[in-house]
Amino acid sequence: MLARIDLRGSALPGVPELAGLLPRAATDIDSVLATVRPLCEDVRVRGAQAVREITARLDGVDAEDFAVPADAIDAALAGIDPAVRAALEESIARVRRVHADQRRTDVTTEVVPGGTVTERWLPVRRVGLYVPGGLAPLVSSVVMNVVPAQIAGVESIAVASPPQRDHGGLPDPGVLAACALLGVGEVYAVGGAQAIAVFGYGAGSCEPVDLVTGPGNVYVTAAKRLLRGLIGIDSEAGPTEVAILADDTADPVHVAADLVSQAEHDPLAGAVLVTDSEALADAVLDLVPGQVAATKHSDRITTALDGSQSGIVLVDDVDAGLRVVDAYAAEHLEIQTRDARAVAMRVRNAGAVFVGAWSPVSLGDYIAGSNHVLPTGGCARHSSGLSVQSFLRGIHLVEYDEQALADVAGHVDALAGAEDLPAHAAAVRARQHP
Repeated sequence: MLARIDLRGSALPGVPELAGLLPRAATDIDSVLATVRPLCEDVRVRGAQAVREITARLDGVDAEDFAVPADAIDAALAGIDPAVRAALEESIARVRRVHADQRRTDVTTEVVPGGTVTERWLPVRRVGLYVPGGLAPLVSSVVMNVVPAQIAGVESIAVASPPQRDHGGLPDPGVLAACALLGVGEVYAVGGAQAIAVFGYGAGSCEPVDLVTGPGNVYVTAAKRLLRGLIGIDSEAGPTEVAILADDTADPVHVAADLVSQAEHDPLAGAVLVTDSEALADAVLDLVPGQVAATKHSDRITTALDGSQSGIVLVDDVDAGLRVVDAYAAEHLEIQTRDARAVAMRVRNAGAVFVGAWSPVSLGDYIAGSNHVLPTGGCARHSSGLSVQSFLRGIHLVEYDEQALADVAGHVDALAGAEDLPAHAAAVRARQHP
């Protein structure tokens, strides 16, 4: 469990080579496209009937209509455990507080007298938000997807989540209750690639959307890749992962617990400890088996921690550890070192950084106020997590008066000539007086 990679005693290689040495789950999205493509095409051609047949075959639920009735959403909220409701309400409040500060404002720049460019920020019209329901119904993902969309000003929001046989073919009651708390009444009991096809093409009472967000399994990801262009997507999410950069000040009980908690998500989940303390590594390895044995999903966790996507990386010092975690570009990165905030401020690549002993990833999953829909598989090198910005588009308004255009006409002429596009220049000359 948790194999060791020892990078001490020699210069670290460059970023591509270093990233190749580190543990990471391999996800072959292309390998399932052959399965997903005909499924999505079937939904495109036959609509709701195809959705019904696919759902019956894959989920064991045969429902004439996959739209969730309003009374079922209301009943889910009425029946929710009061403690869960209180936790959801607090999560919503904190996520709203953080995301409200992400609002963008229109900015007008006077380029020259009489010539301005205004950047407007406008929300997409309609979004489809996917909430997984496989190994665990991610109730918190409703909050993380809906809140930034609402703050961005999206006028039409639909949620899809897999039907559950144990709940009468409806999505998990917690998912429905969270939708009710957020005022989302358009919910569909459909999962997997077929849910993305419903969002992309429209089916039944679900109209096509402009953007799809939310994590999912490899089939969901493949469908998002297939339909990208027809719809916008947030990312191609892979298996979840955590990296922990720790030194000898870290509590091994905390470190072991955080590795175990991330492995609980999925047998493909990645859990990586990067440390310059062999004593800490030894202590964590001693603690992990007992913690795993004491938890509910021990088989799933063991598979994840035994896998090639998890391990312990030994480095010479924290500086070397920073190079390693930047090469890894984790979805979640914990910093458990001396001067943890100073170290965290040096991190370049991570979906979210959790600073110090009292900021575990579990806090961010639910109630820190941050968003837990984050880039995986090293995509944090170039991509951000879900935010209000994910639901906005920047549009430039260009407004020049007659004199401002005349003043720059010669430059347009020169550049159009350089590109051999004379009609571009002519379009400006046509506005000039003889």
